[in-house]
Amino acid sequence: MRAWRHSLQLRVGATTVVVAGIVTLVIGVFLVDKVTGGVLRAKRDAAIDQAKIGIGIAGDALADVDPSDQGGVSNAKANIIAKLTAGGTSAGTYNIFLGQRSTGANAVATAAGIPNALRQAVQQGNLAVQYARVPQPGEAASNNPPEVAGLIVGGPVQVRSGQFELYFLFPLTAEQQTIALIQRTVIIAGLALVILVLAIALLVTRQVVRPVRVAAESASRLAAGDLSQRIAVHGTDDIARLGRSFNDMADSLQRQIRRLEDLSRLQRRFTSDVSHELRTPLTTIRMAAEYLHGSRAGFPPELSRAAELLHTELDRFESLLADLLEISRYDAGAASLESEPADIRGVVASTVEANRMLAERHGSEIVVNAPDVAITVDMDARRVERILRNLVANALDHGEGKPVVITVGYDANAVAITVRDHGVGLKPGQAALVFNRFWRGDPSRSRITGGTGLGLAISLEDARLHDGWLQAWGEPGRGAQFRLTLPRRAGHTLMHSPLSLDPDEIDEDDE
Repeated sequence: MRAWRHSLQLRVGATTVVVAGIVTLVIGVFLVDKVTGGVLRAKRDAAIDQAKIGIGIAGDALADVDPSDQGGVSNAKANIIAKLTAGGTSAGTYNIFLGQRSTGANAVATAAGIPNALRQAVQQGNLAVQYARVPQPGEAASNNPPEVAGLIVGGPVQVRSGQFELYFLFPLTAEQQTIALIQRTVIIAGLALVILVLAIALLVTRQVVRPVRVAAESASRLAAGDLSQRIAVHGTDDIARLGRSFNDMADSLQRQIRRLEDLSRLQRRFTSDVSHELRTPLTTIRMAAEYLHGSRAGFPPELSRAAELLHTELDRFESLLADLLEISRYDAGAASLESEPADIRGVVASTVEANRMLAERHGSEIVVNAPDVAITVDMDARRVERILRNLVANALDHGEGKPVVITVGYDANAVAITVRDHGVGLKPGQAALVFNRFWRGDPSRSRITGGTGLGLAISLEDARLHDGWLQAWGEPGRGAQFRLTLPRRAGHTLMHSPLSLDPDEIDEDDE
């Protein structure tokens, strides 16, 4: 079945064999039937003509015979048989049986194997024909002669001495041999025709399939990153036009990909360079801002407020700069994982403690549902805590003052942490966008934390660095839930998560 689905040449070949076989079978049956009918019809016509001639000869030979003279009747029968069997005719070889109806016709018919239906038709004065088993020619006089398929023609011979019955028994051995030869010839010719059609179909299909396979292999290599892959083009037919179109597409893709790579490289370099270059002036500004913020008590109210705003916005700027540097490290492939066994519950506790003041500002409560046993995980605790901090801060920012629930689940191979809020939620399709850089679900909303827009994007990269999953669920008015799933052992491939992403499934399980 796999070969049938994947091989066009196999499907074409099999379909060709089936269709050609059916057509050949129908034509063969039609031809054999017509030839068989023609052969048997010619044999029947010749046999009837021979029987009519024989009846005339028998009538002349028996015309002057005295019915009471048994010897004369016997001699006449012998003469008739001798005359009829002396010369060859188009009807071929045959046996003759002659009997007088009033004196032993039944015995003659029984001994010759004449069917009763045929004999009754002859006795009624008709010329009758019937296919039946007849003795082998030349052996009719022997005891238990071998029988073959044959044709029996019988007719009445009416003379003064009484009514006689004359039967001609024609064996159909030659006709059977002819029909068998025709059948064998048709079968052999049909098989040869099917094989020839199959060979032609495979040859033609190969001329079409082979370039398509080459194009498919070239496309696979191109998709795998070999941008120099091209198809050799020969001629000017449709296949050649396909090859040239593929090569043109590959050239265009190569140019576009290289252009995008150059732009991406320039963007990463610009981000990294700018982030590093801003470090030095930012340090100087931080020192001045700290001095002004510490001395704001002696300033006029408007200057004191300006010092506080400067300190707050400088914190946000440093946070954005740190996130940009982290993103640039991921883009450059320079991020490394410092993994070691640790209890995931400690990371959760540190996250809750770090966000406690933020929760108070939002008027929200952070609820933790975690097992009472240690859950050891091979992880970079700093990166995992950063993931959880971003998730909890995001939940508090969008939770509208309602409780934020953190749930920890685990099994032998994986550990999962869900962060659930009951705020505005996510619209359809937004769950796939929340991890995009600088994406905001509702730009018009005012947020207390004033995030950089890179937190969830960095969290996703941190999760991938652990070979883990970070996923989102949400519905408008019902809140959102984020799930972090990590393998408990470094290098293990995740196959499932201990916790469900959809809170409704959790509620159903609890019920």
